Amino acid sequence: MKSSKLIFWIIALLVAGLLVYIALDSLSQPGIERFKGKYEELSSFRNENNTGPVVRIYAIKALDQNKEWMREYGDAMPHTKYGRTVVFFFSNEIDHEIKLSPTDPYFTKEKQPHVIATYQKSPMGDVSFTDGYPK
Repeated sequence: MKSSKLIFWIIALLVAGLLVYIALDSLSQPGIERFKGKYEELSSFRNENNTGPVVRIYAIKALDQNKEWMREYGDAMPHTKYGRTVVFFFSNEIDHEIKLSPTDPYFTKEKQPHVIATYQKSPMGDVSFTDGYPK
């Protein structure tokens, strides 16, 4: 009888420890705040289609020209299975809101030379990160 109580408490402590570990690990994940001071969101677009592919387009003013954080930022943006996420990083010369559309071209051609990088996540989750506006 005593050994079964001991085994019960050992298992209960292991389960409680595992739950605490999972909770702490889940709550301590880095968020979008790690990019503070590196970007300014100019505009975003999301179609209202909740039953089909969700299209998300973002226009971001890059205050820091480092490509590594831009790719990390793109990876941190929301993505829906079978949806598409596109993030355009603009140079400092653009300082006003950009009107975005869900199809290519996503904004006016006059602004395309100001794009320094483009991050795209396809419907199947494939990532493409290119310099400038994609051809």
